[in-house]
Amino acid sequence: MLTAALLGNPNVGKTTLFNQLTGSNQHVGNWAGVTVDKKEGYIGKSIRIVDLPGIYAMDTYSNEERVSKDFLINGNVDVIINILDASNLNRNLYLTMQLKQFNKPIILVLNMIDAAEAKGLKIDFLALEKNLGVKVVPIIASKAVGIDDIKTLLESKNFFNSFIDNNFQFQNEKETYIYIENVLGKCLVNKTGQSISISKKVDKILLNKFLAYPLFMIIIYLIFQFTFSWIGQPLADLLDNGVNDYLMPFLSSLLYNSSPWFKSLLVDGVVGGVGSVIVFLPVILTLFLCISFLEDSGYMARVAFIMDKIIRKMGLSGKAFIPLIIGFGCSVPGVMSARTLESEKDRKLTALLVPLMSCNARLPVYALFAAAFFKGKEVTVIGSLYLLGIIIAFLMGILFKNTLFKKDEEPFIIELPEYKLPEVKLLFKHTWEKGKGFLKKAGTIIFSVSIIVWVLSNFNFTGMTDINSSFMAYIGKFISPIFKPLGFASWQNSVALLTGIMAKEVVVGTMGVIYGSDLTTMLPKVFSPLSAYSFLVFVLLYTPCISLIATMKKEYGSKMAIFSVLYQLVLAWVASFIVYNLGSMILSLI
Repeated sequence: MLTAALLGNPNVGKTTLFNQLTGSNQHVGNWAGVTVDKKEGYIGKSIRIVDLPGIYAMDTYSNEERVSKDFLINGNVDVIINILDASNLNRNLYLTMQLKQFNKPIILVLNMIDAAEAKGLKIDFLALEKNLGVKVVPIIASKAVGIDDIKTLLESKNFFNSFIDNNFQFQNEKETYIYIENVLGKCLVNKTGQSISISKKVDKILLNKFLAYPLFMIIIYLIFQFTFSWIGQPLADLLDNGVNDYLMPFLSSLLYNSSPWFKSLLVDGVVGGVGSVIVFLPVILTLFLCISFLEDSGYMARVAFIMDKIIRKMGLSGKAFIPLIIGFGCSVPGVMSARTLESEKDRKLTALLVPLMSCNARLPVYALFAAAFFKGKEVTVIGSLYLLGIIIAFLMGILFKNTLFKKDEEPFIIELPEYKLPEVKLLFKHTWEKGKGFLKKAGTIIFSVSIIVWVLSNFNFTGMTDINSSFMAYIGKFISPIFKPLGFASWQNSVALLTGIMAKEVVVGTMGVIYGSDLTTMLPKVFSPLSAYSFLVFVLLYTPCISLIATMKKEYGSKMAIFSVLYQLVLAWVASFIVYNLGSMILSLI
């Protein structure tokens, strides 16, 4: 089998090319002894593509560079597929020069040639092949242009005719760039008249020192409006009405002659639990759509850039902002993406802060309580929770920096990719990839926990019983005193938080089983608006889900996983206590 190593700088379309070449025939794991993703895919049965981590050079010492060097030396590589941004050859070719020293045939894939042409650059591909001694293939990965040419080249094995210079090496970086300039001088034609790119024009506004932060806040506000006022929440309300007004009555009538326990299991347990969460799917997908748009457009890298100065106060570089942003989608990949940070200090500190970013799993809880208690003010209330998580993460970062992680800060290097209008097909694909995990969780964890909660809520040692005498009631009454100072001491709310450790969406599912499916009507009977907000603050900050605990243990060991669980539990209790008691004091004075 022919083995091809796929390598390139970050943000040049490497993942898109890998997906286009291998389709669904992919496997993801970890490199032995290193917490860096190992992706492998296949073209037919004879070509193996190994997607190496995105790097800028081979002369630094991060895990990514070590993995790439080791594989190129010891991985029996037949050919290197080096993907470049065609509009930024000067910088991209530095890695190419270093790859030539491994004495492997190289296929130089020039991606985004449409962007290069839009900048006034015309590349003589044959001259580039001749001067570098490599095969050159121009492509537009996002549009699948040129993909078949790469497959044909790999299948034909014509790349073995590529020139290999065993003495190809430079003494220093300056010498390398002089060589690159000379090569490009022979291969770039019609370079005169190149205008300022659209990205640079946009960056003059979005990265302006006075406008960058206000514009970022406006963009976040518009995302929240789009999600909770204009599209996501209205669709969720329609779906909720469909479940409560049509599906539940239909199932009840369909099961009219069945045994009471079986009817209760299906209607109250399964549909009441899973259905209470599924209705928030439109909200989840809408938020993911917005986040995917920002990622695919190139703006997310700018956010990391403008946030570097602020995050430095926490002892981190702006690069750590990427895992924190990912944490808004799901904390598990957020913690795992902290692997890309250079130092162990940065990785551990970021991993401890990621769970304080409000992940999508908490969103159903927010949306439910906002609809029940803060109608018309959903955006303000939910936005305040996201902001509170960020503020507390910032404060905890400063605390950890000055106590647990007293080490030097790492430099911040990030590439700002060209702005582009995301492809609609890819945009919806990325949204679905993120959203389907929610459905998978609903069909497994939430389904299972809903049945367990139903059993515990309807049985005790004597058999089927009233919910107030059930196993669940006993458990809830045992732990409920912990939450009395926070304003929500009923046993039902206590067990909802307990089951929420499995997955935060389960909080809603458990309430759906215990209180019934029409939660917006039932919850105001057991919460006041203040105690409801106190409850949301606790949900925002308390012990992460079981998946994240397992990830933390795998990545950083048992001690750090236990520390994460305990510190978040204490933090949530203290923050919720302050919110409820300070709020009560203010209300008493009004």
